[in-house]
Amino acid sequence: MYWRGHVGIALLAYAPVAGAVRVAGEPGLAVLGAAVAVACSTLPDLDHRLPVAHRGPTHTVAFAVAAGAFAALAAGIALPAGAPTGVALPPWTPAFVGGVATLSLCSHVAGDAITPMGIRPFRPLSAWHVTLDLTPAANPRANRLFLGVGAAALALSVGLTP
Repeated sequence: MYWRGHVGIALLAYAPVAGAVRVAGEPGLAVLGAAVAVACSTLPDLDHRLPVAHRGPTHTVAFAVAAGAFAALAAGIALPAGAPTGVALPPWTPAFVGGVATLSLCSHVAGDAITPMGIRPFRPLSAWHVTLDLTPAANPRANRLFLGVGAAALALSVGLTP
């Protein structure tokens, strides 16, 4: 997938979380989570600028978990409990940020799994290759479709919750 597809898949994955967070009475956190989901949605493709193979180490579950833990740590430092942020955030915000980052990164891996090239999500522990071979990554219609479906899912999730 290209960036539009990855952003759409991340929003689709995050949509139920956003609805649950809104139901829990944390609309500010729902907005923060959407920003984190979008920001992390294309992070694995930084491998294009690194001396590593494309769809290599940055396209694994291990990378998603490690980067999510780093995001939680960064949020804990940037948003300490009780700090004035303009929006009242609960003390579990760093864990939430880390979880959303991990979810978004895993959605990127899943998005690349639907392409013919596929991915090896558990490398280096396993050479298992996953491809559903549904659409080429460069398919502009598929990328726009995922972006539209993801944006619609998030809008519906947030719009239908009190």
